[in-house]
Amino acid sequence: MSRIKVLKTYKLYIGGKFPRTESGRYYSPEVEGVSIGNICLSSRKDFRNAVVAARKAQTAWQDRSAFNRSQIVYRIAEMMEDRKTQFIDELIIQGSSKKAAKTEVENCIDDIIRYAGWCDKYQQVFSSVNPVSSSHFNFSIYEPQGIISIIAPEENGLKGLILSILPVICGGNSCVVLASESQPLSAVTLGEVLNSSDVPGGVVNILTGKRKELLTHFATHKDVNGILYCGNEKKEIELLKSGAASNMKRFQSYETIEEVSPYLILDFQEVKTGWHPIEKMSESGPAY
Repeated sequence: MSRIKVLKTYKLYIGGKFPRTESGRYYSPEVEGVSIGNICLSSRKDFRNAVVAARKAQTAWQDRSAFNRSQIVYRIAEMMEDRKTQFIDELIIQGSSKKAAKTEVENCIDDIIRYAGWCDKYQQVFSSVNPVSSSHFNFSIYEPQGIISIIAPEENGLKGLILSILPVICGGNSCVVLASESQPLSAVTLGEVLNSSDVPGGVVNILTGKRKELLTHFATHKDVNGILYCGNEKKEIELLKSGAASNMKRFQSYETIEEVSPYLILDFQEVKTGWHPIEKMSESGPAY
């Protein structure tokens, strides 16, 4: 008799730990009729736990220096480089060719490094000193929104996932991510990379499961500050927009994310403006 392969059980990644779903459910996605793993079916309770973890981590992550966030993001690239073979193998299992898988993983590592470079530069590039008619300095700077719920691309289990997470966390936000339902292996392995890098637990939380079960919860949770949706399903977009309106969440929708861009970081920032009086000058010097 031929040996029955032992499929790996891929757990969730919440608060820097790897719990099984509280529902006890799982599913086994297939490629060409062959199961590729046992994947947790996340529940509403899992999502709520992930939001709690994200909120606990967000303030400390925001308060880190931009340069330190840059160092931490760069460390993700270092850890992925060490586990490049595993990511390639998982992409092949999910239907990619060896050449395409190798190219995708290497591009992902390079994209992480590019975002690491933007962590401590986007403020200088986009913040401003504004002209005003009164005797004041007027500054506009960017601050993170808070917790972002992310619906990762369905058709791209690794590159799309990374390019949706990175602009969110580079700007000081934390996030809860719903991975691709049909291509979830790379997402769970990415959680293992994040756990072994310097990213604090709770900054990135990764759930797996079915969109139709979780979309409403991603949209309506009152402690979520923004939503990123990757895809082009009109019904899903309308559902998320309607849920986001319940407590005025920011909503961003991209059909695809292909390139690194500092403008994507700005999509998950709020503009804060500050005023500072200017001392009036007289002929004899400053007037006090």
